[in-house]
Amino acid sequence: MSSPSPIEPPDRLTPQLASQFARIALGHVAREYPNKLDHVLDGPADARGPRELHPIFFGSFDWHSCVHGYWLLASLLRLEPGTPEAPAIRALFDAAFTAEKVAAEVTYLARPSARGFERPYGWAWLLKLQAELLRHDAPWAATQQPLANAFERRFLEFLPKATYPIRTGVHSSTAFALRLAADYPSAALAAAARDRALTWYGQDRDANAWEPSLDDFLSPTLMTAALMARIDAEGFPAWFAAYLPRAADRTPASLFTPAVSPDRSDGKMAHLDGVNLSRAWCWREVAAALPSDHSVRAVAEGSAREHLAASLPHVAGDYMGEHWLASFALLALTVG
Repeated sequence: MSSPSPIEPPDRLTPQLASQFARIALGHVAREYPNKLDHVLDGPADARGPRELHPIFFGSFDWHSCVHGYWLLASLLRLEPGTPEAPAIRALFDAAFTAEKVAAEVTYLARPSARGFERPYGWAWLLKLQAELLRHDAPWAATQQPLANAFERRFLEFLPKATYPIRTGVHSSTAFALRLAADYPSAALAAAARDRALTWYGQDRDANAWEPSLDDFLSPTLMTAALMARIDAEGFPAWFAAYLPRAADRTPASLFTPAVSPDRSDGKMAHLDGVNLSRAWCWREVAAALPSDHSVRAVAEGSAREHLAASLPHVAGDYMGEHWLASFALLALTVG
């Protein structure tokens, strides 16, 4: 008797996936330890724990993962309001987003040694979270607005000084940061981001796509493409034709080949599942920005499905991936 065919994971958000993701995030956004702080000690008094330093975003192993854990929960609450976890999400948000706790998060940023805190990855995720909270009929966004304002100012101060992009597949990626920040409703930030993106990436041609590295959770090549699709929709098809001229032939092959994590209990090697999920997101953003009859659209959609299938089954299982992977899965599952 032949064995049954494996069940393909869904390639769009379902109520069942929404409930699973919500349970995962509810299990880690308020889990204080283990924790990897981005914290400079100016003296003995600064040796404090995560919850004292960050009364909202103290969980999920690190500050930025906690922020996008909240984004995940807020997005699921809007997309699947009937999920069984919805009451727990609302209760969590009511307790987390208070004026006192937001003020403490803002005060932390005022420390001179916190000037580079979470730049640019955490900055972008906080603005992405705020953009989502603004879509809810609840006081959470209004309460958190001072923190969003603080990170918007940091972007506006940083971008004019950023002579060069940071072309990585990790937290320092400027393409990723600008792509997320583009979803935050700010005309000033949108103009500054567009100017930097066109300056940094507008003349990119024939990307070699030497990736992934063992540290990557983003595709440096496709992240740039996803950003350009977002900030220059009109010029994107011509730019993309020069940037990845052989994409219709699935070349460079590295961009169409899902990564394999050799050890999901290793925090860095677990990043490779993130490569797959973020590539799926980027390929879908690229496809959506191309004309309906474009030769790359079907190829991009097919590659997105392949990458999702490779890593969606691994969003839970080990805490090194579990505290963040579902957020990247949701980005891919909800494009369009």
